[in-house]
Amino acid sequence: MRPSKLRRLPARYAAVMMPLLLSIIMTFVVSGIATMRALGPTPAFLQAWPGSWVLSWLVAFPTLLLVMPLVRRLLALLVAPPA
Repeated sequence: MRPSKLRRLPARYAAVMMPLLLSIIMTFVVSGIATMRALGPTPAFLQAWPGSWVLSWLVAFPTLLLVMPLVRRLLALLVAPPA
């Protein structure tokens, strides 16, 4: 039996997929830490965290889309290009 191949997006989607995945992962972690710090390890934490995560992601994703070009330019000033 032949293993199924995962369909991949064309390379042109990388500019959107990178901030999408980065924002999902980072807001998940940061909202979890902030919510845990505010509420402690209680059932209220488990109820509040998803809402905190969604709100933080709704802010983070468009922000990343806007600032990624600036970050890339700054990075080009700070880091030598590959040899």
